[in-house]
Amino acid sequence: MTRVDLVIRNVVDIDGQGITVAIHDGRVLAWGGERGWTGPELDGGGGIVLPGFHDHHLHLLATAARLASVDLSACVDEASVVSSLRQAAAFTAPGGWIRAIGYDERSAGLPDAARLSVWVPHHAVRVQDRTGALWVLNQLALDRLGPAPFPSGVERLPDGGLSGRIWREDAWLRDRLGAQLPNLTPLGAAMLRCGITGVTDAGAGNGWAEAAVLAAARARGEMPQRLVLMGRPDLPPGAGYEVGPVKILYDDRNLPPVEEVAGVIGTARQLGRSVAAHCVTVAELAIYLAALDAAGGARRGDRIEHGALIPEGLLPDIADRGLTIVTQPAFIHDRGDRYLREVEADERGDLYRLASLFRHGVRMAGGSDAPYGAFDPLVAIRAAMTRCTSGGMVLGGAERVDLRRALGLYLGRADDPSTPRWRLMPGDPADICLLAGAESPDRMAVTATLIDGDVRWMRGGPSHAR
Repeated sequence: MTRVDLVIRNVVDIDGQGITVAIHDGRVLAWGGERGWTGPELDGGGGIVLPGFHDHHLHLLATAARLASVDLSACVDEASVVSSLRQAAAFTAPGGWIRAIGYDERSAGLPDAARLSVWVPHHAVRVQDRTGALWVLNQLALDRLGPAPFPSGVERLPDGGLSGRIWREDAWLRDRLGAQLPNLTPLGAAMLRCGITGVTDAGAGNGWAEAAVLAAARARGEMPQRLVLMGRPDLPPGAGYEVGPVKILYDDRNLPPVEEVAGVIGTARQLGRSVAAHCVTVAELAIYLAALDAAGGARRGDRIEHGALIPEGLLPDIADRGLTIVTQPAFIHDRGDRYLREVEADERGDLYRLASLFRHGVRMAGGSDAPYGAFDPLVAIRAAMTRCTSGGMVLGGAERVDLRRALGLYLGRADDPSTPRWRLMPGDPADICLLAGAESPDRMAVTATLIDGDVRWMRGGPSHAR
C-alpha cells in the first residue's frame, strides 16, 4: 500500500469508466485504476472527475467590482432605473459614490450628466452600459475628474463642456478618480463554487500596474485560481501570472485602418506573442482577418474573442487560418430573448455559432466575458447544449453541441485553450473539478473543486472527506 495525501474514489471519467485519482504533494500521482493507494479519501458520489474549468475570457477587477455594484440589468423603464439608484443612495452618505452596471438604454434612452443628476442629485454616480463600453457620470462625478486634458473617449458638448459620457477609457477613469480596487476574495470563492481553477483576464489595457494589482491579490490569497493576463504589448512577465496574447480592441463606431491593426500584430510577433482581437461585429472580424494577412498571416495561438456574428461564408477562412474562437455560449441564455427581438431573422443563425464551427474544424474555447456574462461555466455549457434563452425560447437550435463538446470549451490549458483535457497526467498540478448530474443539462452541478490537491470547496462542507 502506498500512502498519499488524498485519494478520490467513487468517480468516473468522461466515458463513464470508474477510476481512482491519487494526489501527493499537490500533484496527480495517478488517474486511473486502483493501485493500493491509502490516505485521506474524498468520495465523489459517482460523479465525473475532470480537470478544473478554465474561463478563457473574463475581466477580473470589473467582475469583482460588479459584486459591489447596483445591477440595473433587470430594469425595464426609467422608473425602475431611478428607483434602483435612489435605493442605493438611501444607504450611502451624501456625496458618496454609487456605481451601477448593466444599464440598457432601451429602458430610458442614453442619459447624460444632467439627466443622471436629476435622477440622483446628491451623490457621485457612475453608470456603465450593458456592453461595458460606456460610462455615464453625473455632474458631481464629473466635477471629480479634474481639469483637462481629457482623452478622446471623453465626449464633449458643442460648447466644449463634458456630456458625462465616457467611451472605453476605464484605465484613465480609474486613475483620475483614484477608485479603490475591489477585494477579489468574494469572486475567488464564487468561482471555486463553479469549479473554476484558472482564468484568463482579457483586459486590453492590462500592463504593469494591472499585473501588479492582480499578482498581489493572488499573493494575499484573495484569489486561488491560476492567472493568465492578456493585455498591451508592454505587459511584462512576472510572478503570480502568465502572459497571454496581445489584446486588440477597437470600436465598431470608429474602426481603425487595416494597416494600424497589422502594425500591432507585427509588434506582438516581435515579442513572440500571439494576438487576440475583440470581434463582435462582422466589420470588426473582417478588419482583423485582413490585418492578419497584411502582417504575414495567422499563427497558432491567435484568437478571435467573442465571434458574436460570423457569416457562414467566413467559416472556411477562419478554419484555414487556424484561429481559435473564444466564444460565450452563456449570452444565448442571458441575452437571447433580446437577440430574438432585435437581430434580423436571417442573421440569427450567425449568432455565437458552435456546431457549424466545429464541423468546419475551427478551434473553439469558452469564456464568460464576466462581468458582462455569467461566470458560471455550467450556465454556458447548458446553453451550448440546449441553445435555450432565459425565456425558454430556442435560438439557433442547429448550433447545439453535445456534452463532450460543451464541457471541452472550458477544459483546455491556458496556452492551448481549444484542446480539451479529459484527464490529468502524473506530475500535473492537481486542479480538479467533480461534476454531478451530467446525464441532464438541468441537473449538472459542481460538487467539489481542488487546487494543488487541496479541497478548496465542497458541497456540504468538509464532512465529505475522511
